Amino acid sequence: MVILIKVLQLLLSLSILVIIHEFGHFAAAKIFKTKVEKFYLFFNPWFSIFKFNYKGTEYGMGWLPLGGYVKIAGMIDESMDKEQMKKPPQPWEFRSKPAWQRLIIMLGGVTMNVVLAIVIYIGLLAYFGEEYLPTQQVNRYGVVADSLAQSMGFRNGDKILSIGGKQVKNFQKIHIEIVLNEAQTATVLRNGQKVIIHFPDGSLSKLIKQKTPYFLSPRIPFVAGKFAKNSAAEKAGLRVGDTILGINGKYLLYFSAFREAVQKHKNQEITLIAKRENDTLRLPVLLGSDGLIGVYPQSNLNKFFHLNQKKYTFFQAIPAGFVRTWSGIGNYLKQLRLIFSPKVKAYENVGGFIAIGNIFPAVWHWESFWRLTAFLSIMLAILNILPIPALDGGHVLFLLYEIIARRKPSDKFLENAQIVGMVILFTLLILANGNDILKLFNH
Repeated sequence: MVILIKVLQLLLSLSILVIIHEFGHFAAAKIFKTKVEKFYLFFNPWFSIFKFNYKGTEYGMGWLPLGGYVKIAGMIDESMDKEQMKKPPQPWEFRSKPAWQRLIIMLGGVTMNVVLAIVIYIGLLAYFGEEYLPTQQVNRYGVVADSLAQSMGFRNGDKILSIGGKQVKNFQKIHIEIVLNEAQTATVLRNGQKVIIHFPDGSLSKLIKQKTPYFLSPRIPFVAGKFAKNSAAEKAGLRVGDTILGINGKYLLYFSAFREAVQKHKNQEITLIAKRENDTLRLPVLLGSDGLIGVYPQSNLNKFFHLNQKKYTFFQAIPAGFVRTWSGIGNYLKQLRLIFSPKVKAYENVGGFIAIGNIFPAVWHWESFWRLTAFLSIMLAILNILPIPALDGGHVLFLLYEIIARRKPSDKFLENAQIVGMVILFTLLILANGNDILKLFNH
């Protein structure tokens, strides 16, 4: 069921992105009275799921969900329709239009993807507002460092002061700050002393491979949130809302410390110290072979921290939506830069459709869906504008050459460039999805 929900979210998101992108080309072509022969969601080799003709354009849906396309008359594209190009140019064809009009037509898809991201962010900010956990609030208790964070030099209880010499107000963005800006140091407050951590070589590469922001998490008191089935602690009399203080006379103020300590008492009876309102309780609990008491901690961070919340009116959300999109573009460009960094080796973690599908939540959550769709729209815009033949950016590159040099590349050159570009794209597609498959086997 989880896989089905993820797949449905991915397909819906891709459908929206493809339709909006191709509509950008379609609308620009229509403005300049250029004939559009086909408009397809997904690719349709050999057959289409459905199709119909309206005012000279064939609209349809293919069966291969790897994208979509519009076929513009008189244009050398992935269809490689050489027969049409041998005929004399017609006034309604792409090749007959001035270079500046062709340039606008080619930029139409990318432009619409950026516009879509702006519109989504405006809607999200106006409806949901903005909420984040301030790093200053997390410093109330300090952080929990997993094994990777500890190998980088962090310790449980550290209070984060800066990353790479820069204060990070939003705690959830510490992971992003380290990776995207390739930070080499962190400054923390440890046992009242300021400590500068120098990350060992290879840390960024490991952090990218881990692909989780939870290498540092907020340290919280252990308040019982709910019980597992056949919970030993519940049988001993513990209730939801009780605060667990320690075991066997030893006080452990935080969930992470308790979890580590209790594992040393598998198949033993322990005395659980807990607080209920003004009463301190001591409850005998018999642990099983797993060393667990069967209690989930309170996961609502509002119980422990004051989250930074901001509401937007619709008109306030408009400039904020532009800023969020611009920030997203900058962050994704930094991610692309990492792919070519020999130190980080991020190319080993390039993912395909499985990786993209896995970023969607396991339950249908509209706010998360639209946030991810906005991110993917920015990603699609940037990838499409890369100067690779067969992508929009390749066509734009040749059109800019034509405008500057006042000389159009030959049709033969454009055909060969299209073939080279398609080979590059298929190679990247195989690399990305091959990485996904290898990870599945390794897992």
